Amino acid sequence: MNNLLENADLRVFVTVARQGSFAGAAQALGMSAAYVSKRIGVLEAALGVRLFQRTTRRVVITEDGAQAFERAQAILDSLDDLIEESAERRRAPSGQLRVCSSFGFGRQVVAPAIARLARAYPALQIRFEVFDRLVDPVAEGFDLDVRIGDEIAPQLIARRLMVNHRILCAAPAYLAQHGTPRTLQDLAGHQCLVIKERDHPFGVWRLRAKGLEETVKVSGALSTNHGEVALRWALDGAGIVLRSRWHAQPLLAAGQLVQILPEFAQEANVWAVYPQRLGNSAKVRVCVEFLERELAADMAADRAPDAGV
Repeated sequence: MNNLLENADLRVFVTVARQGSFAGAAQALGMSAAYVSKRIGVLEAALGVRLFQRTTRRVVITEDGAQAFERAQAILDSLDDLIEESAERRRAPSGQLRVCSSFGFGRQVVAPAIARLARAYPALQIRFEVFDRLVDPVAEGFDLDVRIGDEIAPQLIARRLMVNHRILCAAPAYLAQHGTPRTLQDLAGHQCLVIKERDHPFGVWRLRAKGLEETVKVSGALSTNHGEVALRWALDGAGIVLRSRWHAQPLLAAGQLVQILPEFAQEANVWAVYPQRLGNSAKVRVCVEFLERELAADMAADRAPDAGV
C-alpha cells in the first residue's frame, strides 16, 4: 500500500465490506452514499485493484478486495491498539467504541448508562445501536454487546453484569376472568403474550424449578417483538407475560400484576459480550466496569429500571 492511503478510507472500505452496500456503510458511518463511493474509488486507485463488483442491487467484494479486507482490518486493529495503549498510559480511554443491545433493555437501561459513560470519558466516541436479533460482535464489528441471556458463543468473552430472572405475571383482572394456572401445562389453555426475543424460539418458554428445566409451548391472540408492548397488554388484562424480575417488581409491589407459578423462573442474566481480540482493550474494560457499577447502583438504590428484553 502506498503512502497516499488514509486510515479513514480503510475504515470506509471495511464498513462497506461488512455492510455489503454503500448505502448501509453510509448510514453506519454517518456519511452520504456518494461520499462513501468516492472514497472507495480513491482507495481502488491507490491500490490499483478493484475492491468491489457493483450491480444495481448489491455490492460484492472481489478476490482482491477480500485480501485487502484482511490487511485493512489488521492495520486498523493495530492502530486502535496503539491509541488504546497510549490512552491506557494516560488512564483515559479514547477512540471509537461501538456498543449494541436489544430494543427495550437497550433503550431503557443501557442507553442512559452509555450517556453517563460518555460524560465520564469525553475522549470516547460511542456509537450505540439496538436490535431485535442476536448480534455477532465479531462479524458485525461491535466492540461490546450488552445482552440478556446465558447462551454465548465460545469465541466471545462474556462478563456477567447482573443476575436476573424472568417470571410469569398477569393482571388481577385477567386472573379473575380466566383463573390462575396451577401447573406449567395449564399455560397451554391461557392467553400468553408471546415476545419475539433475540435468543429464544418464538412461543417456547423454558423455565426452571428446583434445578430442573421444563419447556412449554404457549400461544395467544397477541404477540410482539417488544417487551414494553407485551407488558402494557398484560397490565390491560390481555394475558400472561414472561418478564424480567426487575422489570416486573414495581408493578407486583403496586398490585398491578400478580406473579403466578412462583416456583418457576427463567434465567436471564445480563452479560457484557465482546470479541476475544478485545480482551485487553482499555476502552472495552472501562465500559464494562462502568456498566457493572451502574447496574449495581440502580439495584442498590431500589430504582428498578423500566426495562425488559
